[in-house]
Amino acid sequence: MIDLPLPGHGATAERLRGLTALGRADLVGARLAEGHLDAVAIRAELADTDQNRTDERWGVWAAAPSSVRAEHGPAGWTLTGDRPWCSGAAWCTDALVTAEADDGIRLFAVRNAPPHATPLDDTWPAVGMAGSDSRTIRFTDAPARPVGGPGAYVDRPGFWHGGVGVAACWFGGALGVADALLSAARRKDVGPHALAHLGAVDVALGAAGSVLADAALRIDADPGADAHVLALRVRATVESAATEVLDRVGRALGAGPLCRDADHARRVADLTVYLRQSHAESDLEQLGGLVAAGDQQW
Repeated sequence: MIDLPLPGHGATAERLRGLTALGRADLVGARLAEGHLDAVAIRAELADTDQNRTDERWGVWAAAPSSVRAEHGPAGWTLTGDRPWCSGAAWCTDALVTAEADDGIRLFAVRNAPPHATPLDDTWPAVGMAGSDSRTIRFTDAPARPVGGPGAYVDRPGFWHGGVGVAACWFGGALGVADALLSAARRKDVGPHALAHLGAVDVALGAAGSVLADAALRIDADPGADAHVLALRVRATVESAATEVLDRVGRALGAGPLCRDADHARRVADLTVYLRQSHAESDLEQLGGLVAAGDQQW
């Protein structure tokens, strides 16, 4: 499994560049690697010192809604219930899972193995990101180890650093889609309209790349400073750029690559689905509220 520097420790730019490279090559692989790397960062930040095994492949399964319940008994914690959107459902050996306990929402480390953790068939009939195998997992009295206290998973700067990492994967996917247009323009005369689209794609990607580079500097300078605002801003910028790339590359090249280039068609489908991990207008509303309530100056 790939190893990249932890965020906020002086090499965040290297981490984001690594995630971008993964996304450019293969968005499904990037999604699984990002989850593993996020789990490693979370465990480090929350001082989970349980011994690692050399064969571990981690996921972070924390999407809402969920009906997973955590119970504490004489033998320790157990989890029961269904968790949707579990990327790497059959690939992950272990996962960090959020669950509702009597004292609030907690994060737990769980082994992903039957009979206590079972992927449910027919819960991921996706075309885009199909290979991420994001099925629902059913937990049945699954032995679990708490990682941090109640609310610790979200009440930390690293929660938002992870969100920036996802944006780096999106950016890589957008670069991969844009590669089709750049390659075509270097092989043949694509005409003035396609060249105009290529110019606009270059501007959009340049802006997204600059925002990610600036975010890396800010995270390393002060990991806790405005992490929430920073992540929302970066994610919105990269999402907008990636959406523009999808649109302009499609308009410039037409249906040909989507119908005759399997790698390009898969990359477009994967990026379209992956971008919906954004909460769109809900995230923008949240960002607007934080900006209005803060004292930042443009």
